[in-house]
Amino acid sequence: MANLPQQFIENMQKQLPETEWEAFFAVYTKKPFKGVRLNPLKGGMDALKSRLPFLGTPVPWEKNGFYTDLEKVGGSPYHAAGLFYSQEPSAMCAAPLLEVKPGERVLDLCSAPGGKGTQLACEMAGEGIIVLNEPVFSRAKILSQNVERMGIKNAVVISELPENLSTVFAGYFDKILVDAPCSGEGMFRKNAEEALSEWSEENVALCAKRQAHILNEATKMLKEGGRLVYSTCTFATAEDEGQVCDYLQNHPEMRLLKQEKLYPHKQDGEGHFAALFEKTEKTGEWDTRLKEKKLFCPRDSEKAYRDFEKAFFKQKFASRLYEAGGMLYELPEGVFDWKGLQILRVGVRLGEVKNGRFEPSHSLALCIRKEECANTVDLSENDPRLEKYLRGESIEAEVRNGWCLLCIEGYPLGLGKGVNGTVKNHYPKAFRKQ
Repeated sequence: MANLPQQFIENMQKQLPETEWEAFFAVYTKKPFKGVRLNPLKGGMDALKSRLPFLGTPVPWEKNGFYTDLEKVGGSPYHAAGLFYSQEPSAMCAAPLLEVKPGERVLDLCSAPGGKGTQLACEMAGEGIIVLNEPVFSRAKILSQNVERMGIKNAVVISELPENLSTVFAGYFDKILVDAPCSGEGMFRKNAEEALSEWSEENVALCAKRQAHILNEATKMLKEGGRLVYSTCTFATAEDEGQVCDYLQNHPEMRLLKQEKLYPHKQDGEGHFAALFEKTEKTGEWDTRLKEKKLFCPRDSEKAYRDFEKAFFKQKFASRLYEAGGMLYELPEGVFDWKGLQILRVGVRLGEVKNGRFEPSHSLALCIRKEECANTVDLSENDPRLEKYLRGESIEAEVRNGWCLLCIEGYPLGLGKGVNGTVKNHYPKAFRKQ
């Protein structure tokens, strides 16, 4: 408690009943809880759970969430295969409030690093369009990597300011999540050094002002009858209940359906706030519909891909081919024309054509299943070839010549190329173990 800002202590004493002070401040002497969220896009829950012995008790507010005592889960090969996402338990509470469904148009406006956005995408089962936006480009690249690892086929990753998006996506989305940048009070225990060094009353006020602006722009992009969740990881009233009150006053077309606040002395997790709204009427001319992106793929590029597809897959995989700069993509059905927007990823990055030959991408490997492929190598956790593959080395395997899919216990991990009983390694250099 001695390391907490005095003004924060006084604010929390005003916010909480005196009978809860001791319990609340005592949490800062304890270790934070850790959590992981399983990825249903990779397969059935029972099979996933059987591969991950470090899973603890379920997280109450997220059906795929589990507590874990393991300090570092990122080194697991199953993490590299996208079977789970490491996510703070309380942070899992906001996305389920939206109740997204396959086929909807969904926006995560402040998405990096991607915990809540990928959480939403898992509920969509690859159907519909989910736009994941992060204004800071360096953070958007991390977001794009997480989308790739989780095998999400229907995502569009964008790096734009909210006011730029609202002029393009007026009235477009069924569901919007605004996990707004905040003062981070709820993370004092988890990210103590960073969160405490940046906290001040002035910063709380600045965050509240910025959040109001982001919410205003988000509202423009929500269609009539659509739902919006606003969330923060702070306890500050100005950013939570006060922000909700001001928002409702400034937006009579919105009604509050629910709000909840998680405190670390009451739930097993850090501090989090979430409010669910519904748009009850059209406002202005916000019923514009974007044009659908027209497909474009040169014949020679399509032929190169189809030749690869015939040898690699058991049946046709891609039907909406799009080429840009030599790179081929499988676009989500009904995706909008993104002209003028800073796009990092759309749909599935299939690979690129080099010297008339198609070379598949790591992104393709992570969004398919072993059963779809005609040429695979399945490695067990204890197989010494697994570590060799993850280090970028070639391995021996009984496999046909040509491109093959490397799996861990049946879950795709990356690509290789069979050459007379040897698999040449095509695992991305950036992800290789040292």
